[in-house]
Formats: sequence, C-alpha cells, structure tokens
Amino acid sequence: MAMDLTTKYQPYVDEVFTTESKKSLLTNNDFSWTGAHTIKVYKVTTGQMNDYDRPGENMGKVVVDEDSETQTVMLSRYGAIESLDATTEEMTLKKDRSFTFAIDKLDADETQQQLSGASALARQQREVVIPEVDAYTYGVMATGAGTKPAAITLTETNIYTEIIKANTVLDDAEVPDDGNRSIVVTPAVLELMKKCDDITLNSDIGAELRLKGVVADLDGLHVIKIPKKRLPANFGFMVAHPCATVAPTKLEEYKLHSSPPFISGDLVEGRIVYDAFVLDNKKMAIYYQENKAATG
Repeated sequence: MAMDLTTKYQPYVDEVFTTESKKSLLTNNDFSWTGAHTIKVYKVTTGQMNDYDRPGENMGKVVVDEDSETQTVMLSRYGAIESLDATTEEMTLKKDRSFTFAIDKLDADETQQQLSGASALARQQREVVIPEVDAYTYGVMATGAGTKPAAITLTETNIYTEIIKANTVLDDAEVPDDGNRSIVVTPAVLELMKKCDDITLNSDIGAELRLKGVVADLDGLHVIKIPKKRLPANFGFMVAHPCATVAPTKLEEYKLHSSPPFISGDLVEGRIVYDAFVLDNKKMAIYYQENKAATG
C-alpha cells in the first residue's frame, strides 16, 4: 500500500549558539577618530636624577657620555642640562569591513517569515560581525603584549602559580591595581582553574560585571571566559588592564532596504570600521601566556 506522509515545517530557526562580546572590560576608547583616519599620540622622555652639587665643585667641568660619545659642560649645580625627546606613535584604522545580501519576497513568505531582512541582519551581527571584531582585537593584544614568556603546558598543578606570576609582573611594571585588571581564559583553562586545589574562585560578582562577561574574581582579577575560536591558537591565558589597548569603532552602519530598485524583497547592507592598538608605553599592562599542548 502506497502512502504519502505529510511534512510540516515549523516557524522556527535552529540558530547557531553565539557569545556576546566581552572586550569592553579589556580595552578602552580614550581617543576620538571623529574627522580623522589616523591619530598620533606623543611619547615624552624624562630627565635623570642627579646629586645636587651644593659646593659648586663641578661647575664648568666637562662630562663625557661614553655611550653617545658626547660632551656636556656642567653649567648648573642641578646637573647636566638635558633635552627631552618627544616622539609620536601612529594609529591608522585598517579594518573597513562590509557585507550585503538580498532576501526575495517570496523566499520570506514561503519560509513563514523566518527568512526576513530584520532577523537575518541581527543574525549577521551576532554570528559574523561580533566574533570577527573580537578575534581580531584579542589577536592584536596577544601579539602586542609586553610580556610573552615561552609556551608551557598549563595543568591544574601549575595554573595558579603562572597566574600569580603574571599578576606580579604587572605589579612590578607599576600597572594600575585599581580593580580593572582581567584575566582571559578559554573554557578548558577555566576547568583547570576549578580543579586546582590552590584556587578559590570568588563567584560573588555584581550584576553589571556578569552582564559584561565576568564569571569570577581571582587575586584581584576579573575572570573572563572566551570561546577558544575567538582567541589565537594555543591560547593559555592573558592578564590585561584596559589602559593598554585602544579599540575604536569609528563607523558601524547597518541598513535594511525594503523593495529597492532591481530587487523584489529586502536588501541588507552593513559596514563597520574598527581596529585595535596596543600603546607602546602601556604594553607591560598585558601578559600573554601561550599554552603548549600536552604530549603523550
């Protein structure tokens, strides 16, 4: 007996799991790119400290700097008069990204409106745009980190020691200890932390920090869990203060055109201009530890 069975489509889209961006705790927007494509900031040196020549015994003496082979006449009891250097570092936006796609009016109707311009645009932002910007920013931070020790295999035995070592490096570099330091970890490394007997994660986190992606606190660090596909290969962990990384988004524009010329349906367009920069004099506020895969 032949029988044609009914196939029924539900008004439901099996969406891909995605994670909201968590880079706001790790970066800053201290500079404005309004009206500019490139920004230059100054780096100014300082003068050296001297022993004050109270008796004036060194007045008129010639001091020879063997490194630079220069001679300086001591004209002041305060020491040799120096000139300060004022150099610049340049930040030019490099990422100008875009997308566009069309949705036919009948395609939208015959998929029970599951294929619509508005939902497709939201999906594009959630599944494509945000992950791209995140991955790029974290890559720039890891590459520009002031401290990058040799790769090691992180285990539940050594993870706490390595994290404390990283925080100590930031302390010695006089990075602000103002409650804004964070540690970025993959889910696998967070699992190691949970198994470590020496680590007690403080999960008493305020609602505002939880919304930004903080899962716990450890040794004064906000613990932020990031999916490994948004991080560089062999990512172990990264301790960072937001003062080090400038992550501007100069332009973010999304358009939904209904029945534009030449298209029967919706036309979706988007453009985002962004970048990320690690400041030279603040790069010590980033410590990146690569994870070497265990062998055997």
